Amino acid sequence: MSITRRTWLAAWAAAPLAAAPFASLAQAAWPSKPVRIVVPFAAGGTTDILARALAPELQKVFGQPFVVDNKPGAGGNIGAAEVAKSAPDGHTLLMGTVGTHGINQSLYPKLPYDPIKDFAPVTLVAAVPNVLVINPAKAEQYGIRNVADLIKYAKANPGKLNMASSGNGTSIHLAGELFKANTGSYMVHFPYRGSGPALIDLIGGNMDLMFDNLPSSMQQIKAGKLKALAVTSAVRSQALPEVPTIAEAGPVKGYEASSWFGLLAPAGTPADVVNRIQQETAKAMAGAALKERLLSQGAIPSGNTPAEFAKLIEAETAKWAQVVKVSGAKVD
Repeated sequence: MSITRRTWLAAWAAAPLAAAPFASLAQAAWPSKPVRIVVPFAAGGTTDILARALAPELQKVFGQPFVVDNKPGAGGNIGAAEVAKSAPDGHTLLMGTVGTHGINQSLYPKLPYDPIKDFAPVTLVAAVPNVLVINPAKAEQYGIRNVADLIKYAKANPGKLNMASSGNGTSIHLAGELFKANTGSYMVHFPYRGSGPALIDLIGGNMDLMFDNLPSSMQQIKAGKLKALAVTSAVRSQALPEVPTIAEAGPVKGYEASSWFGLLAPAGTPADVVNRIQQETAKAMAGAALKERLLSQGAIPSGNTPAEFAKLIEAETAKWAQVVKVSGAKVD
């Protein structure tokens, strides 16, 4: 065998070994620094709860901190717009909602971002029902024991009840507007910068009621600080099986207004990065500990593919456009 051939064969045999480190380096290029998950609402709400539950799971897998960054305001538009304008390198993600990516483009005359063109859907994290909760002292004062009592009181006293929400354009806001439209009642809407601050005022008696996402109200319901009148989903929640749906509890047939939350990246983020985040999120959502924790709070874990999430966003945008039209909801 000639020296030339021996040299060639040795190089050929070593090629896979030499290539492996370079392949690993290519895969390890992301994340090269901490990853920021922007929550477009104040701390304490369901968007925040889900982001903080998921972040440590992703951190374990990818070896970089996943930092939750609350950027509240304008019904989620401020935080969403910031992510839309961020570098598409996988180091900035949005915990988007049905508000930022299903409702707001029908409700706001002009958005500072395009929900479709400016984002790459990653995965649906969880879906949740909303729950109609009322301050117990106010319920006793007004004689409101159930949804039928609420409708009766609201119609007899237009404008006397105050309805808190996590912000204009959120599913919490729209759930209330749809309820008002379907029952012919009028309650004054007070938008906050997230469920957390709204719940503080509701528990404190500064607000009367709220159509909150179930996970952020669950602890307060169990502690007796809030009274749950009904859930807004089509069927009862496994987390609160004794609480009826609004359609069951009162003359509001066909009423349904649930919420969802999912990860999105800036448009142009590499597909392999998007897919890696989706795959690890799906594994985390299927893990026994996290799954049970979320289910007990009223959230239904997901982890679907980017394509499936994109189809959901498209369908929800059309659905909520009709809700905005029927309810006559406006930005306050």
